[in-house]
Amino acid sequence: MIRFQQVTLARGIKPLLDNVDVTLNPGDKIGLIGANGAGKSSLFGLLRGELHADLGSIDFPSKWRMAYVAQETPALDRAALEYAIDGDVTLRRLEDELAFLESEPDTSANGILIGELYSALADADAYTVRSRGEQLLTGLGFTLDQMQQPVASFSGGWRMRLNLAQALMCPSDLLLLDEPTNHLDLDAIIWLEDWLKRYAGTLIIISHDRDFLDGVVNVIVHIDERKLKRYSGNYSSFERQRAAQMILAQGALEKQTRQRAHLESFISRFKAQASKARQAQSRMKALAKMEELAPLRAAAEFSFEFREPANAPNPLLVMEDVNAGYSTEDAQTHKVTEKTIVSGINFSLQIGQRIGLLGVNGAGKSTLIKTIAGELEPLSGDSEFGKGLAIGYFAQHQVEMLRHEESPLWHLGHIAPGVREQELRNFLGSFNFNGAMVTSKIAPFSGGEKARLALALIVWQRPNLLLLDEPTNHLDLETREALTMALAQFEGTLVVVSHDRHLLRATTDQFIIVADGKLQPFDGDLDDYRDWLFKTKLAAKTGAGGTAAALAPTLPPVSSAAASAVAPPAVSSADRKDQKRADAEDRQKLAAKKKPIEAKIKKLEEQIAKRNAQKSVVEARLADPLIYDHANKKELKTLLTDQTFYTKEVTQLEVEWLELQEALEQVAP
Repeated sequence: MIRFQQVTLARGIKPLLDNVDVTLNPGDKIGLIGANGAGKSSLFGLLRGELHADLGSIDFPSKWRMAYVAQETPALDRAALEYAIDGDVTLRRLEDELAFLESEPDTSANGILIGELYSALADADAYTVRSRGEQLLTGLGFTLDQMQQPVASFSGGWRMRLNLAQALMCPSDLLLLDEPTNHLDLDAIIWLEDWLKRYAGTLIIISHDRDFLDGVVNVIVHIDERKLKRYSGNYSSFERQRAAQMILAQGALEKQTRQRAHLESFISRFKAQASKARQAQSRMKALAKMEELAPLRAAAEFSFEFREPANAPNPLLVMEDVNAGYSTEDAQTHKVTEKTIVSGINFSLQIGQRIGLLGVNGAGKSTLIKTIAGELEPLSGDSEFGKGLAIGYFAQHQVEMLRHEESPLWHLGHIAPGVREQELRNFLGSFNFNGAMVTSKIAPFSGGEKARLALALIVWQRPNLLLLDEPTNHLDLETREALTMALAQFEGTLVVVSHDRHLLRATTDQFIIVADGKLQPFDGDLDDYRDWLFKTKLAAKTGAGGTAAALAPTLPPVSSAAASAVAPPAVSSADRKDQKRADAEDRQKLAAKKKPIEAKIKKLEEQIAKRNAQKSVVEARLADPLIYDHANKKELKTLLTDQTFYTKEVTQLEVEWLELQEALEQVAP
């Protein structure tokens, strides 16, 4: 277990932890939460041994293997897949030792050591490491081609994914993850969530994604007022417990305030009277002993709202047979090359639509958003914008587009010339830009503060169409909740791309998806999307002749209601609801039929992988010339018997797998 005992920590003059005690059990999956600057990353530094407590002690078993995500990624020529596998340092050490021994002259002693290394490599799952590495990188959004590209060719965000893959590849008893979802899309987050659920060790994770925390953790540790408090359950459970505690604390504070007022009143009235002096002295002592209860802070200290749009054309825009993508011009030949990302777009936006845009990484979501926003010209087709359309566009890298040498007041004044400075200051104050912050350069601001400024600039412009591409990047839980509430009350039209499922559920009422280069309706919820993603990942992993190629990704059945998301509405709202309900019931019935067959298929795939690994170990031993020496005759006989057994067993298991695949395909939709 991990035990914090009377730990005190300060960074410079800022106290972070004050005499804290908490115990975390082996196998716990812990969400570490708290306000920005509360000390979450510093606590990780304590566990990694990079920081030392000023007082107290932190204990956990010395034999525990620890894994965490490196913050720096060197610009290496090493292939991405090999870099990810490097995370398993024990395996790499064994491989280096084996390579050294095999380069040495053949001796009896060398043969024994080589045999021991082969056994150790088998124990380290060396014969499945490449497939495991490919599975990790596929889950994190890399294609098979990208896995062979050098690390230096990737951008910063993709290098952080590689560092995450290294941490997950490392066999560990304690895994520390600090904001692992910051550089991930929704598809990668859903995959990571599933991976972490199956992680057998102790996990401590810092995250501002409440749905991600709900799906992974079973313990919350909250850093508040320099204390650590443990709560059982996921993040939603923590919120309920915290709310109940605040209600009780509010009652206790009010009761103490009444008692204090009564004591002070008695003392002031009777301390000068001889007959009441003893009672007054007694009450003065009681007042002195009374512990001061801290006043409560509101659960959500920050909130804002979108201003009502000035007007609302209908439809807001119509796109017919549009191809979206990029055109580049060769500097020497001036030849223009067009690259289509999403083709054949027929799409309209009506007043009040609230759309969540789905799609795997690289499918073209951002390209589509930029085309709707007018940032990219359509390569072909017609786009017609409604008169009076006012677009509020939050790009995926919006924070980087701000001028870091200028102040919040300058940014707002730049888009609102002629408005009185006091009015601008009042507006910025509603976004928690107060005092000197209003006129300070934004360069030293946190990522969350810069994102808050970008949102403020959009709100000022009173858009009737909001296009949001990953708006929660850099935002803490409090600001994410404020944004979610503001979007839920927004009176205009909304199209949002986000990896925050809580925000998507709370603010959208229909989904469309970019897949296979097309904009398509998606008649399902986020759970259906999760199922589709896993089938897509599996097909990407095994599509090249793999045993699971039959599980090709298919979109959920499309009803007329879903089709209306990418075309002008043609049916009534009541009909759409009835159709969606019927489709949902059909999907549930189909899933119930498929579930037992899919469970058997999964078990068979695990058995096939296990037997193949065992067979590989035997065949590696048989490849050693020393095994055919007379002295190894008995072992050779055993190995040949095992090889025959594993070959026969794998064949039989694959026959059963094929039969189950046929049964799965015959389940009627």
